Amino acid sequence: QVQLVESGGGSVQAGGSLRLSCVVSGFPFSSYCMGWFRQAPGKDREGVATIKDDGATDYHGSVRGRFTVSQDNTKTKLDLQLNNLRLDDAGMYYCAVSRLPSIILGRGCRNWSGREHTTWGQGTQVTIST
Repeated sequence: QVQLVESGGGSVQAGGSLRLSCVVSGFPFSSYCMGWFRQAPGKDREGVATIKDDGATDYHGSVRGRFTVSQDNTKTKLDLQLNNLRLDDAGMYYCAVSRLPSIILGRGCRNWSGREHTTWGQGTQVTIST
């Protein structure tokens, strides 16, 4: 059974940085998509950054150039570096793994909506202040 445990959330001033980490266990797949999603109060959950088994990545347009997703060689740790944080970056951040073959989710897993066939972590809160 796949388990995801996030850490690294917290409170930071606008313009600051955070690094989120996710430890992945029980992961049997060689073809996969992993990534980070977020949900702000009153809004739908949205994809932030995704990474495919071939190393290709994809980012939400609002975070491109500011956030960086990475994973270690063992595929058991997924990180998200958040730089130059803005007020609208606040929310609950979730680590996720798709249970679908990555080949059908496009380059960098850009077609992964997270609405189904997805395993989630418990989330970690990111709060941004002025």
